[in-house]
Formats: sequence, C-alpha cells, structure tokens
Amino acid sequence: MSRKLKNRDRCGLGSGDLKPAEAVSGKAPPSLEPCLKDIRERCTECGACTQACAFLTQYGTPKAIANGCDFSLPRHQAKAYECSLCGLCNAVCPERLDPGGLFLEMRRLYVEDGNFDKRAYRAILGYERRGTSALFSWYGLPRGCDTVFFPGCNLPGTRPEVTRRMFRHLQKIIPAVGIVLDCCTKPSHDLGRRAYFESMFGEMIAYLSGRGVKTLLVACPSCFQVFQHHAKGIRVRTVYEVIQEFGGLEGAPPGGREVVVHDPCALRNEASVHQAIRSLLSGMGLTVAEMEHHGKRTVCCGEGGMVAYVKPEFAGSWSGVRAREYGGRQVVTYCAGCAAYLKRAVPIVHIADLLFRPEAALNDNLKVARAPLTYLNRLLLKHRLKKELKPETSRVRPRGLD
Repeated sequence: MSRKLKNRDRCGLGSGDLKPAEAVSGKAPPSLEPCLKDIRERCTECGACTQACAFLTQYGTPKAIANGCDFSLPRHQAKAYECSLCGLCNAVCPERLDPGGLFLEMRRLYVEDGNFDKRAYRAILGYERRGTSALFSWYGLPRGCDTVFFPGCNLPGTRPEVTRRMFRHLQKIIPAVGIVLDCCTKPSHDLGRRAYFESMFGEMIAYLSGRGVKTLLVACPSCFQVFQHHAKGIRVRTVYEVIQEFGGLEGAPPGGREVVVHDPCALRNEASVHQAIRSLLSGMGLTVAEMEHHGKRTVCCGEGGMVAYVKPEFAGSWSGVRAREYGGRQVVTYCAGCAAYLKRAVPIVHIADLLFRPEAALNDNLKVARAPLTYLNRLLLKHRLKKELKPETSRVRPRGLD
C-alpha cells in the first residue's frame, strides 16, 4: 500500500485511536475553521510535506488530519504539541498551505480550554520566566537612541564576551545604539499561551516604541521571528546583515576550509539573511558548500516547538537529517539553540564565534558555557554593560505583568 493511501485514514492520534474520517463527529471550534477549510479544500495529498517530516509521516497528510480528527476533543488537540512548527511543510507545499498555522491554533485552543499542563515544560518556562525577571533583564538606551541590540537569552549566557564584543562593534557602526537584555517569550508563544505572551511581549514593545525605538537588531533567529510578526511599527534586522553591510570584521584569519551552513528554520524565508551569512563566511576565506536542505527548505535542528519534551524521537529525527547531509564538513549556524542541539550529531560552530573569536573557533578550541554557569554569565554581562554604557534611560522589567 502506498504511503499516501496508508495515511489517508489517520486522524492525528496514536495508533489505538485511529478513526476513519467519516466516523468523526463533533464540530470544530470556530478558531480552527479557517485553517481547516483551507486545508480540506486545497490539499491534494501529494506527499511533499510528509517525506521529510516525522510528524506527518506518522499521522498523515494535512488533509487526512483535517478530515479525520475531532478537534473539539482535548486528546486530539494535544497532538499539535508533537509538531515542531518549523514551517517546512509550508515551504515545500505546491499549494502554499500552512499546516503549522493549524497546529499553533490547536495549541492555543488547548491552553484556552484549560487543558495545558505546564509541568511537562517546567524547564523551558522557568528559563523564560527568569529571562523576563528584574534580576536578568536590563534596558539601556543612550541619548538619541532609535536602534537597539537584542541579543536574546541564549547568546549572552553561553557566549557573554562574544555578545559584548558584538555590541561594541555595533557601537562603532551606530554610536547611539542601545541594548536590551530580555526574553521575547517565544516559548510561551509557541506553546499556545497567547494571553501570557501578549501581556509580556506587548509591554516590552510599548516601552520601546514609547521611547522612540524604530529598529531592533537581533542575534537570535527565534527573536527575529517573534519581533517580525508581532512588533508593529518597529523594523527588525539581524546583526549579521548589519555587520556584513559595513564590511564584516577586519583581522579575521583565513579559514582555508569548506563549510556548510545550517539555516535556522525560524529564518527559512529570509533570503537576505542567508546571503549575509554566506558573504561573511566567504570574507573569512571559507568555502561555502550547501547541504540538501538549506535556505528556504532548511530543516529544524530538533528544538523547534518544544517537541522534545513530549516526543523526543520526532525531535531527534531532524538531527538525523543533518547527520546524513553534512558530509564530514564543518557546520556553521547562526542560532545558539541550533548550535547546542546539533552538536551531538555534527561538528557545529556559531558564526558569532567565527567573527569574534575566530582562532578558537577554527582550531576547535571553543569553550561554550552550560547551565547553571549561563545564568551567572548573564548577570555578570548585565553588570558590565551597565557600567560601560551609562545610558540616558534604563530599566528592568516590572513585576506582575503575567
């Protein structure tokens, strides 16, 4: 039996819960109807999206899922947490359907109906909560500041000195650039905790907009994705584009080796970022080759959507794709999360390390901090930046926003 026919009757449940589509009863909640209607009417079940995705291989084509599930049932909604929300299905779909949008809406419905259990995600939600706390957050805005650097949570903890050097380099390009140490709350966004996300993220954007900030320079692809879609009125760019536009870095030793790039899935649609990264690497004397899945058709590292907390074998399948494709070459990424997650499968380095500590990066002599040291690094970096920047306006996050 072909995969297409085999998956036709699946409804997004475990094997013991499978039902034929025609046996499903129960009207879908209104919030899901637009997504379901689009998928039911336009999905041709060509199989393009199921070929590289463990989730869809297991549960069927988007149309099979849309037709075969009772979306009013919590146990059906819960299956959305096994999708990485990486967007590859949308990238390869000839009809440009967005199944990930359906699964995100399912997560939101699950939360709003009171079915979400935070205990499974205690680690990531605690990490997020600390990032937005008064202890770890800090906003430093110099006089005349309309552009700020937002390094995210991971880079300052794992690479505090690289983060500081990156900010100092941006100061040479944009003298009045500010810095924001905070969390964009993407974990809550992706888990479907919409009310919490809108409260926390909305307060941040209101503060920045109210003080004349017009541009955000981010180092984290996940932060880019969140700001791009939700920070109305503020332009978002990656620091790598800015560094490349202003000539890269002087004094970086030539690499003399071939590398491949792992593009983070959060930036799969950002061709200008893909080009900037490759230009920076070429400028360092490195030869850039491509893996099969790159650019718009890149694959998730395995960390996306917090799938590893509930379905680690699905998350691990993405790492397996990279392990098959890298061909013994050095892998370069521009996401600290991807670098941490994929290091078990392939030799991988963050481009920030190549830019700001190239000798260690190219000689496999890097030391990247791990928890709990990452929290101390963030506190020390905050203390140092407060002394060095001496901003006109500063603050930490107020309490009680959630």
